[in-house]
Amino acid sequence: MSVLKKKPLEHLGYGFIPDEFIPAGQDEYTLRFQQNPRNDYRDLTETEIQQLINNGNWSSDWSKVKVSAVFDPNQIQHCKFYGLVRIGNLSPSYLDYRNLQLPIGLYHSTIISSDFGDDVAVHHVGYLSYFVVGNEVLLSQIKEMETGSTAKFGNGILRDGEEAEKRIQLELCNENGARSVYPFDGMQAADVYLWTRNRHDHALQQRFGELTDQKFGSRRGYYSQIGDRCVIKNTFTIKNVKIGTDAYIKGVSKLKNVTVNSSQESYTQIGEGCELVNGIIGYGCRIFYGVKAVRFILASYSQLKYGARLINSYLGDNSTISCCEVLNSLIFPAHEQHHNNSFLCAALVMGQSNMAAGATVGSNHNSRAADGEIIAGRGFWPGLCVSLKHNSRFASYCLIVKGDFLHELDIKLPFTLVSNDVQHDRLVLIPGYWFMYNMYALVRNANKYEARDNRHFKNQYFEYDMLAPDTVNEMFEGMDLLALAVADSLLDTVEGKDKQERIVAGRALFANNMDLKGQTIVLQGAENSRRPTVIQKVGEAYHLYRSFIIYYGVLHLMDALEEGRSLQDIMDTLSGRSRTSWENIGGQLIESNALQTFLSDVKSKKIDSWDDIHEFYHDKSKDYPLDKREHALLSLIEVLNLEGMVLSADKIVSLLDQALGHRIWIGEQIYKSRVKDYKNPFKNMVYANDEERDIVVGKLEENSFINQQQKELETFKIRVANLKGQF
Repeated sequence: MSVLKKKPLEHLGYGFIPDEFIPAGQDEYTLRFQQNPRNDYRDLTETEIQQLINNGNWSSDWSKVKVSAVFDPNQIQHCKFYGLVRIGNLSPSYLDYRNLQLPIGLYHSTIISSDFGDDVAVHHVGYLSYFVVGNEVLLSQIKEMETGSTAKFGNGILRDGEEAEKRIQLELCNENGARSVYPFDGMQAADVYLWTRNRHDHALQQRFGELTDQKFGSRRGYYSQIGDRCVIKNTFTIKNVKIGTDAYIKGVSKLKNVTVNSSQESYTQIGEGCELVNGIIGYGCRIFYGVKAVRFILASYSQLKYGARLINSYLGDNSTISCCEVLNSLIFPAHEQHHNNSFLCAALVMGQSNMAAGATVGSNHNSRAADGEIIAGRGFWPGLCVSLKHNSRFASYCLIVKGDFLHELDIKLPFTLVSNDVQHDRLVLIPGYWFMYNMYALVRNANKYEARDNRHFKNQYFEYDMLAPDTVNEMFEGMDLLALAVADSLLDTVEGKDKQERIVAGRALFANNMDLKGQTIVLQGAENSRRPTVIQKVGEAYHLYRSFIIYYGVLHLMDALEEGRSLQDIMDTLSGRSRTSWENIGGQLIESNALQTFLSDVKSKKIDSWDDIHEFYHDKSKDYPLDKREHALLSLIEVLNLEGMVLSADKIVSLLDQALGHRIWIGEQIYKSRVKDYKNPFKNMVYANDEERDIVVGKLEENSFINQQQKELETFKIRVANLKGQF
């Protein structure tokens, strides 16, 4: 129970750290002086003290008020000082920020044991205790700013003498807390992913905790910090904070136990009515209008707006959540969720995702148990009014049609439209839906995410391309699943045969271009129910998977050949190797074997800090383009071998022509999926005529994305022609 205590006034401003937690040979100022090593402060003169008193100021001990060389007592008015207060230079100037113009100095404020840099403007701060304030900082109309000796600034650590239950944890991916992690400043989505996943590896889990404690230590006595050129105004409570430079904070209800990363190049803004508690905020973030966030990490260049609620969650870089509620979720970069009535809970969402209005992805909200989970690959898009049953899992680029899905789903087919056919009581899948019906959005999204990646330092490679090791591996698995489904549905001769024999039989049907129209193809294991899962357009999907894998391989083969490598050299390098599995860790793709070696190095202490772990990500990011190329070439060889072919010089020209044809087809599909919006009479009926439509939505012939694709196609034709000339 909190107890109101009464202590002698002369003690105010002293004893910040209990004596038992101060190491021998140190005092309560040791860490403060490390945070602010400036040593040009001086004592006040008797004349200056009298002027300060005449200006309505008061101190319990004027000898504890220190100032710097440039000092005018008239720039300090109606302030009270307790404990050691150190004030930097005060030039005869004012600070101007967005029409707020305030003179430099300290006015109408209560200051307890704090440091100020040069040329600060502090106006009407009701209570400020144990802060280190930078240069040219503007503080105006703030009710209280305070710091406790156990301040952790959002990090999941314990200070000396604290009990274990004081540790802040993020309960991610599951509401039962069994995947909790200790948050820390600088934590990447990859860190969180690896920590939440490997729960069975107790040694690894222990190491992650040790590395977090090791990063920050347990000493009590760190002061809150406000970086240079920050502006904070019209705010109620700020407690235990570490704020970087150039941040702009206005109208905030509460900032408590929070780190706000900000810099001159990547400044962070926090606006009206926000309450942010126990969190880490990345560089360049925007948080506005009534946001409530508790136990959270907001990665760089992400946004929370319009009453969003983010609790026990990690939001990846370049993401936006507004209006809605997100709980207990780990979200990779480039996530969009804008609608007031969408809900996301107990989920691992692997990026480039979008939650539509009315989508409800929540654990015990549509399941009996409170410990369900959703795992969704890149490009996850639950459509309008979708309700999903936990546990469920989705391959990359799954689009889910409006409906209540009453059973657990395991959709392993990428680029699939998932539909609940209530009338016929069945689940319907259209694999490759994006390729067939919305190539415009699919290709444009990759460009959009790249353009929106505002990170100042892109030292971690986030994969935005639809064709990458993760999606291509899923397409290989998808081809096998489609072949298996076709064989099981149509061939009596495969009864009793093993899985691989049935897959081979199904492939033969596709190779012979068997007419599958009108045939009912049933997929096993996609839904936890007795009703059938029916695959539509199965033949088209199989051949699209195959075509995109070949296209992916040829693109990278072209790059290698254009760099001067011979086909024989390429084949020699790849000899004896095969396509490997990959894992999406926080938006970065890493080969699975390399990842396991890395985790072993963490456990053995060969990698012994979070900085070392991040360096591993950066090193793998540098290697990724060549690693991806190797995966693409091995994928090309594998899909050719499945059809009894080999990659040879004689085959190159045919493959180049095939790639060009595929690129032309992609361009046509991009155009077709967009032109529908111009030819659909129901879309046109809201416009007076075609001219008004073109004013509102733009002329089709002036569509910059389509025109850019056409330019890239012309360049691609030239590349193909030049390479064909070499063979």
